[in-house]
Amino acid sequence: MPCFADRARGLPPLRSPHRLRALLRGLLLLLAFSLAASPRVHAADATDTPSSSGAVPALDERAALRAGQVVIGTTVPDHTLLDRQGRPVRLSSYRGKPLLVSFIYTGCFQVCPTTTRTLHEAVKGLDRLLTPNQFNVVSIGFNQPFDSPQALRSFALQHRIDYRNWEFLSPPAANVEAITRDFGFSYVATPSGFDHVLGVTVLDGQGRIYTQVFGDRMTAERLGEPLRQLLTQGPLPAASPLSEVIERVRILCTVYDPDTGEYRYNYALFFEIAGGLGFFITVGWYLLGEWRTRRRMTRAAGASKTTAGAGSEPTSGTAAGTASGAVSGAAASAVAIAAPTRPPARGPAA
Repeated sequence: MPCFADRARGLPPLRSPHRLRALLRGLLLLLAFSLAASPRVHAADATDTPSSSGAVPALDERAALRAGQVVIGTTVPDHTLLDRQGRPVRLSSYRGKPLLVSFIYTGCFQVCPTTTRTLHEAVKGLDRLLTPNQFNVVSIGFNQPFDSPQALRSFALQHRIDYRNWEFLSPPAANVEAITRDFGFSYVATPSGFDHVLGVTVLDGQGRIYTQVFGDRMTAERLGEPLRQLLTQGPLPAASPLSEVIERVRILCTVYDPDTGEYRYNYALFFEIAGGLGFFITVGWYLLGEWRTRRRMTRAAGASKTTAGAGSEPTSGTAAGTASGAVSGAAASAVAIAAPTRPPARGPAA
């Protein structure tokens, strides 16, 4: 269930009984003087005021919870707000990274400062898990026109919020209702300020509401788990550089330490991952060696067959050549025998 701010709290007990008796006597004297001086005014008030019970407006818890849950999965419209320097900032400028959003009002002197400091401690606890360039934090002042950029700047300085990825934004008064509705944030004005939901809205890199983290006690674990899911879920793109792979492994190897309230590295996971990688590399190297050995054997066998075939062809060719030479020689001898022998020519007689 969500927590709500500005609920009635009991007064601290008075330490001195003398002070208690003096206070009671003063209250009785004040009450007697008021009744004696203007009895008609109180009578008129009792008759003219329809709700004389003095009921303080309060937020409907079930309706507030339902309003926060129904917006999960929706994309927040691209509202334009002002930062602490009075410069316009569009919510779409935060897309590409997870975003944590909280709602505050600077006129709150107890609950909002406490929850902001708690959120600050939780964000500090994420330093080991994430770096400031991996997510952003935004606090929106909903009490307009009092939550001006100047008021938010003073609020941040007073509570020493100096993270470079944390900004305080002031929406236009006409857009407060639409912005709070889009984030599922509920509040009701009371005589002492506002009764409102306490929590943080988590947006993904596309500007969609991923989850609502309700409560007045934020911890690094409660914020770190949805951020870890957003940054590690889904497969890596095929063209991802090695640094992104290493960063994902680093995030997966961090665990929350409840004793310190911060994330720390779980070196056992590093060793397990290293052992698993070593095993797969060894198996892959063995299979590659086997494949190369079989490939060399196949090539050697093919080369032997080619050499054997080439060696038998010259032998048959030589025999054919010899036979052909013998036939040619026999034919030449036969021609020589068949040709008539002519006597040598004689010259004329002297």
